[in-house]
Amino acid sequence: MLGKYVVVRVTKPMNSYDADLGTISELNFGKVESGIDPRTPVEGAYIIGMSHPVRMFEGRVIAVIKRKSGKNLLVVAPKSKRYIVHDIEDAIAYAESAEKHKLRCLYEYSCGAIVYRIIRGELRFLIIQNKKSSNWGFPKGHMERGEDEHATAYREVLEETGIHAKFLPDFRYKSEYSIQNKIEKRVVIFLATTDDTHTIIQKEEIKEYLWLGYEKAIEILKFPNDKEMLTKAKEYLLKAGIMNESNS
Repeated sequence: MLGKYVVVRVTKPMNSYDADLGTISELNFGKVESGIDPRTPVEGAYIIGMSHPVRMFEGRVIAVIKRKSGKNLLVVAPKSKRYIVHDIEDAIAYAESAEKHKLRCLYEYSCGAIVYRIIRGELRFLIIQNKKSSNWGFPKGHMERGEDEHATAYREVLEETGIHAKFLPDFRYKSEYSIQNKIEKRVVIFLATTDDTHTIIQKEEIKEYLWLGYEKAIEILKFPNDKEMLTKAKEYLLKAGIMNESNS
């Protein structure tokens, strides 16, 4: 259902009294009239991204709320707006207890960093191997409530590798892609160096790590996005005079 466009007939307008909850509705809520199989067990839909009551609404399904009771609800938003998990949790908190449901979201937002340092006169890049997929890449993870992109990248690098990142200015690489045509993901990667000489991986998530020169790192990376962002990092470092052919 994620990503589908649906029409919702509002039965509980925002700012009206919700007798079931005993409180004022903070969102428009209603019944899905079209856009999904009518046999799909959906109890209703919350509409976020609207600032006034509406009677009918057409938008995109950006989340599915799976209640532990077995009842499912949708979260729908205008086509032009993106909301990630904590945005949605905050919006529905007045009506849905986080402990009583699971939330599956259309949009994911991750940040991380390409980290480099000089090892025995050679510039090396840090790459890590994910434990679940066994793919090699760079430390990154989901943005948490209250964080900006740099804060997320710093925390994820520290949690996954024990490295304290020192970000370089004016490098920001953004990529967007779909996961199995179901999840739309945005990834922002920064470039950083570090004074740390010890790498301590997060064993629950990271299988292995390597500090490699550019040529070896580009060979071991699987995904085109990762290869491109490393190439962009190399170009930045060459232009800045931090990297040259003798230490690459």
